[in-house]
This record gives sequence, structure tokens and C-alpha cells, in this order.
Amino acid sequence: MIFRTATRQDLPAILALLAEEEQVVDPASVVVDAAYERAFEAIDSDSRNEMLVLALALADETGTTVLGCLQATYIPGLGKHGAERALIEAVRVRADRRGGGLGRELIKHAVERARERGCALVQLTSNKRRTEAHRFYASLGFERSHDGFKLAL
Repeated sequence: MIFRTATRQDLPAILALLAEEEQVVDPASVVVDAAYERAFEAIDSDSRNEMLVLALALADETGTTVLGCLQATYIPGLGKHGAERALIEAVRVRADRRGGGLGRELIKHAVERARERGCALVQLTSNKRRTEAHRFYASLGFERSHDGFKLAL
């Protein structure tokens, strides 16, 4: 397993992971339009954002296949004595690879990156309907501490 920052070539695989949680989507079927290109470029060029992937080296050594991803955003603030906090979003592991510890390793890797960066806190949100995900995050030491609110624009 390889943990690394996503490249532009990973974008179809990442979008495939985000498109459907319960089944495997072929990255070749994903349309990468200008909006996705702009969003990836904004993440990639911003030192406070990173898209991380968990990839498996191909047997023929021609590359990797993306099995998981997440986005980490590092937020400066005055709380916690001016320390940054990390926000983890868009956590996905390919549907046919869940249950084998890949998600645990991906989150642990992201938490370690936040720790190395000096973050005082790692936070994430999860849809209220994703009860299995909530158990997973709790097993990693995350605690429910706040109710979140969103306003669609």
C-alpha cells in the first residue's frame, strides 16, 4: 500500500470513489469536466489543502490503482493557542475493499500528517445516516462533540 498526495492522473479514480459508496465505479466511465479540473487545481496548489490517496502498486509495476482517498484541509485559528486544526472530508474506500483495515490506515496516515504539521485537533463530519462510518470513526478515537449545521447555497 502506498499513501501519497493525489496527482491529476488520480482524478478519475477519486471521482469514481466519490460517485458511489456502495459499488465500484470504473474510473474510465467518469467524465472529468472543467469544474472538476478547477477544483483539483485549487486543492493541489493550496498549501492548506491536500487530497491523499491510498494506492496499490500494480503487479506489472506500470503504476498504481487508487483504493481510497480523503481531503485534508488545515485551518488556522486563534483557538487552541493559535494552532491549526485539520479537517478531514471526502473519506472513501472502494466498496469491494472495505472491512480489511484500509480506511483505518488511511485515517491514521492523515492524523499523523496533521500531527507532524503541528495541528492541535483533527475534526471530521459524517452524514447522520452513515451509522457504520460513525462506529468506525469512534473506534479510531474520534468523539462526538458538536452538532453540525449546513446551509446549501
